[in-house]
Amino acid sequence: MKAAVLYEPNTPLVIEEVTVRKPQAREVMIRTAVAGLCHSDLHFMEGLYPHPLPVVLGHESAGIVEQVGSEVTYVKPGDHVITCLSVFCGICENCTTGRPMICSNTDVKMPPGQAKRLEWEKPEQLHTGFNLSSFAEQMLVHENAIVKIREDMPFDRAALIGCGVITGFGAAVNTAGVKWGETVAVIGCGGVGMAAVNGAHIAGAGRIIAVDTNPVKLQLATKLGATDLVNPNDGDPVEQIMELTKGGVHHAIECMGAKKTAEQSFEMLAMGGTATIVGMVPFGEKIELHGFDFLRERKIQGSSMGSNRFRVDMPRLIELYMQGRLHLDDWVSDTIKLEEINEGFANMKAGKVIRSVIDFGVA
Repeated sequence: MKAAVLYEPNTPLVIEEVTVRKPQAREVMIRTAVAGLCHSDLHFMEGLYPHPLPVVLGHESAGIVEQVGSEVTYVKPGDHVITCLSVFCGICENCTTGRPMICSNTDVKMPPGQAKRLEWEKPEQLHTGFNLSSFAEQMLVHENAIVKIREDMPFDRAALIGCGVITGFGAAVNTAGVKWGETVAVIGCGGVGMAAVNGAHIAGAGRIIAVDTNPVKLQLATKLGATDLVNPNDGDPVEQIMELTKGGVHHAIECMGAKKTAEQSFEMLAMGGTATIVGMVPFGEKIELHGFDFLRERKIQGSSMGSNRFRVDMPRLIELYMQGRLHLDDWVSDTIKLEEINEGFANMKAGKVIRSVIDFGVA
């Protein structure tokens, strides 16, 4: 099969011929139908987060089950599935207390370098990214890394739910717990930020302030539920939001992954407000906050993949899409082939797209 391989940070991905071994007891082999290009992949490509190399990245995907291991009971060949990097064991402390997205069982959620699912003729190990490796024509994954979906759900929309949608929507609904009537600021209107805007809207937020420097993205945010738009090019976004709200927001959801915007998300809070950091702040980077502000019961927290319970959440998101309430049709900016993946990431860096998706041609 063909796969896009990262050999070194800040170098183009290379299309190589590789194979996957046969499924073991609880593994599932999937024919990849669609894979989305996510900014998280770009962080690893640029060396902002460490990972053993060479590696096949990719984690936002949907496909069709081809083979299953001897102990797999959840799916069968022919089932349509979405993948999720929040693979869970179901028996560790985090799983059994309702937080499967941070499963601590490394036999299932293998740390980088442990999984040996990909094979090729070269002597060095080809590493699996995110326990998935979606930038390939086939994936070999643990059965608890997938969710079955209805067959009339388009693969290109389904793939988006696997990361960008569940991350942003879940950050608003699950992690932040946005309640009806509350005021929410979403910083960064890429795919994840758009999902946070749409999620806050569905949750009933009274006011949703979209923050981005791209006017096109800001206008799309209004279609997804934003009531106010703030462009940092027009002045300090914290000052703009404080003026708009006359005192700050109940929730600030940071989807950029930068030190400055993480700090700004805390600064724009009203008393008792909560900042939720969704974006991947570069590894080793520290954020600085004023200690006095905590006396006003302001809070800051992280969100891992939208605090998801993905086997429950993703089918529900599909139903919202089918009802016309989750606006996924507006997110796919470009459909490309695997061989065009480097161009797709270049367009992402240039801010030209909300989401590019790789279509592997699976009917």
